[in-house]
Amino acid sequence: MLRDPETLRGVQPLPRPVGSSPVTARLADIAAQAGVSEATVSRVLNGKQGVAATTRESVLAALDVLGYERPLKLRQRSAGLVGLITPELENPIFPAFAQVIAQGLTRQGYTPVLATQTPGGSTEDELTEMLVDRGVAGIVFVSGLHADTTADMQRYERLRGQGVPFVLINGYSDKVRAPFVSPDDRAAMRLAVTHLAELGHRRIGLALGPERFVPVQRKIEGFLTAMRDQLDLTADQAREFVQHSLYTLEGGQAAASALLDRDCTAVVCASDMMALGAIRAVRQRGLTVPGDVSVIGFDDSPLIAFTDPPLTTIRQPVPAMGQAAVRALLEEIGGTPAPHSEFVFLPELVVRGSTASVPASAPSVAGRT
Repeated sequence: MLRDPETLRGVQPLPRPVGSSPVTARLADIAAQAGVSEATVSRVLNGKQGVAATTRESVLAALDVLGYERPLKLRQRSAGLVGLITPELENPIFPAFAQVIAQGLTRQGYTPVLATQTPGGSTEDELTEMLVDRGVAGIVFVSGLHADTTADMQRYERLRGQGVPFVLINGYSDKVRAPFVSPDDRAAMRLAVTHLAELGHRRIGLALGPERFVPVQRKIEGFLTAMRDQLDLTADQAREFVQHSLYTLEGGQAAASALLDRDCTAVVCASDMMALGAIRAVRQRGLTVPGDVSVIGFDDSPLIAFTDPPLTTIRQPVPAMGQAAVRALLEEIGGTPAPHSEFVFLPELVVRGSTASVPASAPSVAGRT
């Protein structure tokens, strides 16, 4: 019989017939059954880092086969809780993602646990720790720190080392070994600029968030390329029409105001919330949308078709993206990891009432008329 500390704490044998010898769960027994080392078994049962998800599942399966109950924390993890971490819920796109993902998880017998970041509230790391402590089977991150090029990506490797599968939506880093799900931001800008150029616009502005975020960088790349292809502008010329701000209504208003000062007749926004702010900025100047200035949003958030005017926007394929994230996560949980790559989904231009032909008096790219 192995002695403490190698005896598995918290692992109790199932009841045996009266008169049988007492049975103590041993590292050697579990290791032999799982085909791994005793050190690996110890790491799994103590929740240590550095164990692959498939290996962890093999150890837990060995416990089941040998008739030993899993430690409490590991039993909780197998109970079907899945964490979903999103930014604030004021932007309608995040509740939309949460709904799709929650429905997909529920259909597969899992219970979604929504954890939301709020200004001055818990950080992503704190929410992650809370979910891990509650034994979630996996976590879906939506627009998290994985999208921030200045963030330390080691936090995700540490999470993987704890044996918690995860999937990341909107953002990409080659430093993180996990499935990513994203819209094609470059293609989105190509759709928007092409639509506006066909309406005669030549001074097209782009309002978006801080440049450190991967989706922002990709949108800029797509915008510059489209402005070159559609309007024959150099990258330097097109960059004059790029304005960074915040992903809020107020941020969109500030960015659009700056772009209107540069005589833009159309503004492409990186979110529908920013687009609503852009419309406010246009109206504050006594101008109209789309009579004087055209505005395009991004996301196609719920109810955005009922704004005044109904918003032309780039539809982010939320249902397909959310379902893909659920499938990838369940494959990870099931021990057959999805490819550690990025699943990219094509967006769609939805034309409504906030875009129209350029006004006859509009200035040219070369200067004011």
